[in-house]
Amino acid sequence: MEDDEVKERNLSVALALFPLTLLILLLGLSVFLFGSDSSYGANQIALVIATFAAAIVGKKIGIPWAELQEGILNGIMIGLAPILILLAVGGLIGTWILCGTVPSMIYYGVQILEPSIFYAASSLISAVVAVSIGSSWTVAGTLGIGLMGISTSFGLSPAITAGAIISGAYFGDKLSPLSDTTNLASAVAGQDLFEHIKHMLWTTIPGYAITLIILLVISESIAASPDDIRILQENLRSEFNIGLHLLLPLIFMLILIYKRIAAYPAIVISSLFGAVFAAIFQSNVAADLANSPGLSINLATLKGIWISLFDGFQLNSGNEFLDKLLSKGGMSSMLNTVWLIVTALGFGGILEATGILRFLINRALKGVTSAGSLISATTIACVGTNALTADQYMGISLPGRMFKDEYEKIGLSSLNLSRTIEDSATMTSALIPWNTCGAYMSATLGVATISYAPYAFLNWLCPLIAISYGFLGIALKPSASNSEVSLVAN
Repeated sequence: MEDDEVKERNLSVALALFPLTLLILLLGLSVFLFGSDSSYGANQIALVIATFAAAIVGKKIGIPWAELQEGILNGIMIGLAPILILLAVGGLIGTWILCGTVPSMIYYGVQILEPSIFYAASSLISAVVAVSIGSSWTVAGTLGIGLMGISTSFGLSPAITAGAIISGAYFGDKLSPLSDTTNLASAVAGQDLFEHIKHMLWTTIPGYAITLIILLVISESIAASPDDIRILQENLRSEFNIGLHLLLPLIFMLILIYKRIAAYPAIVISSLFGAVFAAIFQSNVAADLANSPGLSINLATLKGIWISLFDGFQLNSGNEFLDKLLSKGGMSSMLNTVWLIVTALGFGGILEATGILRFLINRALKGVTSAGSLISATTIACVGTNALTADQYMGISLPGRMFKDEYEKIGLSSLNLSRTIEDSATMTSALIPWNTCGAYMSATLGVATISYAPYAFLNWLCPLIAISYGFLGIALKPSASNSEVSLVAN
């Protein structure tokens, strides 16, 4: 703590803002020059240069390079678990396409889901499953893949579909007692988990109701004709064995997560489950993927499955639409996202090591005079930490620890803090391209973050509702020692 105070005394506003201003300028230039392709290398360069600028600030205030390097490494360490999950999801996508799970989801999905309500239905399905298993990542990496394929088959917008899936997945994740972020937020604020979930309903339910209304209003007419759908199904049947039994890998995966098996082993096991199904039900497809005429059918099948795990599935049916729809997956497809995560977390790590992040949050606290300004400051700090450290857990834990006493000072229960950090840190993590969540959602759903972000309505409505409640005095719970806060609900 003493070292942190020394760093803060040595910092000035100009020094603290230098690497951040540089990063914002470089990221803006990156998006201007490269557009939605900026996350394929350009943003990473911006983050590396900004990390170096922060290191210069660290040296200027007297921090040795060894300590700065340790800070960078500690920041990257935070992302190792998400990186392992991301690579595992790449393998899962490859084997689930190869074994027929994703093609079967698309085949039956285009029969069941009505295009005119598809966006809202996709969001609701994602929400229900996410509440049950407590993981937005798992929903996106399993159901999300199939829903994106169905959307493309209908000729609907991939960006709106991804936004709808993410809104639903984060709604369920946020309100599930199984969610790690929900447990973390309640723990940081020192509140009971179920009281925390109950208090979140005031912002989350109205936000999601608005989200569903918007998704229904912007529904599109189906671009594909019934004949197009029939032809798609025929093409799927000609390339894969299709059947309801091929949905078992999805069901198996959801059971594993519901049984509280950790995400990484659950996804790896489910990938291997898909590999077994590929060997049993799609051996010819796997052998064709191997493209090794000299091998026996068994070895060619094994090689094809192996390829699907590390390099994804490639379809060469001659049908351009179908080939594009199902040629994806593999761990290698996630390597660019891993690059983005590593560089972003390194930047976040050096901001911690130099004390820049703590310095800026403390400055934000100085302007707090009311419930509205405190909730606004908390929201800005959480979103800023999300962006600067590229990690939602840091976005929850660091501002949560630093703002807790401030809520007590103005007579508010820390339940308001736990709700606000969920409304801001948890919900906006998927809207930041270099955050682990934004990078994951983009890589898994195949849509650039800046493309789906405007349509992830719940994710940006929640922080806005939280701030408005603060200024209007709605649904603010007073601390046990104070009953004078103006409330609509407690």
